[in-house]
Amino acid sequence: MDARFPDRRAAGQALAPRLSHLRGPGTLVLGLPRGGVPVAAEVATALNAPLDILLVRKIGMPENPELALGAIAGPAGETLILNEALVLRSGLGPAGIEARAAPERAELARRRALWGGGVEMGAVRGKTVILVDDGVATGATMRAAIAAVRSGEPARVVVATPVAPPDVVVALTGLADEVVCLFSPADFIAVGRHYALFPQLQDDEVRRILGAARRPASSGRSQAG
Repeated sequence: MDARFPDRRAAGQALAPRLSHLRGPGTLVLGLPRGGVPVAAEVATALNAPLDILLVRKIGMPENPELALGAIAGPAGETLILNEALVLRSGLGPAGIEARAAPERAELARRRALWGGGVEMGAVRGKTVILVDDGVATGATMRAAIAAVRSGEPARVVVATPVAPPDVVVALTGLADEVVCLFSPADFIAVGRHYALFPQLQDDEVRRILGAARRPASSGRSQAG
């Protein structure tokens, strides 16, 4: 399968023109760490919009951590979204689910301290919020992100991603006000298969991107941070 995008920055640059109709003072771009942050940075630059992150983590199945039992989102992981079919398959009750969510909440706390926060839900009120990731596989983390942002009463929630499978695009369309996906292959296997370069993004790189975005200290950026 040929790579569709050279790297995450190029994917963000390709995504931005499809979001140009959202340019305006009421737009806020939120990247889903880690991989969504460089994509979101390109979108925010093109739209002249403030950039921040929405903290979100997948909760893996006991026998297969890569398969999303659910996800948590928000500054303290307060929003929990579960895949009910997988919950039934796992046999986990509330205590078991919480046991699997606890280390993910600890990782959110670590990232929050390292990266200087993450958007507070009060900052999204009345805004058009664009949620950006480098790709969406199962949709679990994006569903949690949408639910977390909805709690802050935004004007609109837009999902933007370079690549996602068709059924996930359909599912997210029922949850967001708009979904922009550049490429939706029927034979989707994994997000990384659609990038020529898809390295694991490091904490320092996320911090560098966010630091550059926050440095101008405009009123819009300071409210989002």
